Amino acid sequence: MQNSQKPNVKPYLTTKTLDPENQETPIHFIHKDFVTENLFYRRNHFSYPNFVSSFYWLHVDGSVHYHRTFSLQEIQALPSKTVKTVLECAGNKRGFFKPKVFGEQWQKGAISQGIWKGVSLRTLLGYTGVMETAREVVFEGYDFGVRTESNELTYYSRSLPIEKALHPDTLVAYEYNGKPLPFEHGFPLRLIVPEWYAMASVKWIKKITVIDHEFRGPFQAVDYVYYPKKDSEEGKLPVTTIKINSTIQQPLDRQILNTGVHTIAGIAWTGRGVITKLEVSVDGGMTWSLAELVQSPEKYAWVRWEYKWEVPERGEYTILSRAMESEGGEQPKEAVWNRKGYGYNAIDTIKVKIE
Repeated sequence: MQNSQKPNVKPYLTTKTLDPENQETPIHFIHKDFVTENLFYRRNHFSYPNFVSSFYWLHVDGSVHYHRTFSLQEIQALPSKTVKTVLECAGNKRGFFKPKVFGEQWQKGAISQGIWKGVSLRTLLGYTGVMETAREVVFEGYDFGVRTESNELTYYSRSLPIEKALHPDTLVAYEYNGKPLPFEHGFPLRLIVPEWYAMASVKWIKKITVIDHEFRGPFQAVDYVYYPKKDSEEGKLPVTTIKINSTIQQPLDRQILNTGVHTIAGIAWTGRGVITKLEVSVDGGMTWSLAELVQSPEKYAWVRWEYKWEVPERGEYTILSRAMESEGGEQPKEAVWNRKGYGYNAIDTIKVKIE
């Protein structure tokens, strides 16, 4: 007898490397405003850290009036805040750069979104008092390893300028989507920096240091820098704000379809303001049509969009998507090449065949 029950088929992460673990979100099959923790992309520079969370303490020192050590329970008892935000790896879509660059060859899945709960860093630093000479705030994670270019043991550390650190939506987070922060994503505490690429959202925070000078750690002075020249540091710029971008989720690239009506759907996001418009082309960019934003745009979050495409003729079609934002930015035809492959945001492109 034939079983009429359909199997419960689910999407999975796409593995890039195992140690350190780097895996992509199956972004083409995410149709909600939040990504469940098991499908949230994973980006690591080193192996997972090893520490006992029951003895966890967070130390804050440097250019502050009072050095403080907070227990996890103390932090969770402070006034909390929730923020829904995109986290996008700066190397998302690196695999599309031409000429190719070295590094993880991310496709379109080094991006996820969810609701983070924690204490505003501004609130936390209010208990230590920040000196007027403070310039940056440094966050050191528990994850460490040997860097290939220096052969030195290094903890993952990044800084924020004092203005960004004290923004009320910069969080020291301990929950994701209403549950305790998963270990793979920074348990027990991680930084969440809306509008910036996710290298700024340091996981497994070990300590916070306020400094009165420029931080020059390798994950800030060497990595996560735009180098527009192949063999020179001329014109280099730090990687910070997320660039305007969009992704076509459906149909899939090189998919074969029938004639008829199809829904072209995807997401768009930006680190400046909100997405205000999304346009689709089904003829390789010769003409453009307005897609429908299927939800109200929110600051920090992606917006889902759809376009109904009626196609009566067989053939091969090139479909494009481009986004516009409230601050006047528009997704460019080509991404700005840089030798480490950060910030790819060219107009998204797929091809389909109609049979």
